[in-house]
Amino acid sequence: MKVVILAGGLGTRISEYTKTIPKPMIKVCKKPLIYYIMKHYANHGFKDFYIALGYKGHVIKEYFKNKKFNWNINLIDTGQKTMTGGRLKRLKKYLGNETFMMTYGDGLSDVDLKKLLRFHVKSKKLVTLTAVRPPARFGAIKVIGKNVKYFKEKSKLDEGWINGGFFVMEPEFLKYIKNDQSFLEREPMEILTKKKQLIAFKHNKFWQCMDTVRDMENLNIALSKNNYFE
Repeated sequence: MKVVILAGGLGTRISEYTKTIPKPMIKVCKKPLIYYIMKHYANHGFKDFYIALGYKGHVIKEYFKNKKFNWNINLIDTGQKTMTGGRLKRLKKYLGNETFMMTYGDGLSDVDLKKLLRFHVKSKKLVTLTAVRPPARFGAIKVIGKNVKYFKEKSKLDEGWINGGFFVMEPEFLKYIKNDQSFLEREPMEILTKKKQLIAFKHNKFWQCMDTVRDMENLNIALSKNNYFE
């Protein structure tokens, strides 16, 4: 099964690093984040990769040119200013008429990908996303009047679910993406929601994005304690 990784964004919120390299190439425990993402898929038997390049894509090309992996890696330029949906749409000719997987190049999880795929197939929907709990950043409180009635340090309980990436998609979904300026997470997903063609696979275990330097530090800590991704 083909695996798409969107790896072309500007990564402006972590510009301390992305001035010189694209976000998926930021090193975590001495290796680029994109390596760990791909290793996770490969550990589940999914080794046919289509990486959508954009901002500083030459850095990713250089990395894979100098490394030897037992994976099928296709590096495809999808434009410097193309949005997430547009990048995926540009890969249409490579994806054919088969179910495929997709994720972002800046998030890592230990989600069971085979279980995710089985869930998607059983649902018979166009798209399945992995829903995760956001990493707790702040203490949660509840205030009534001036009195604090509830306090829990760094709670995840009140933060709900968010889109954690790690999608399974049917090729028919691509028709809902208009052009290069389409954000995957806006109109296409909103349309699917109305049509009841978007379903969530809930994942309660490890997930971490890399939007900020603090996120990167959290990833370093998590990976130093977990050799699953090695």
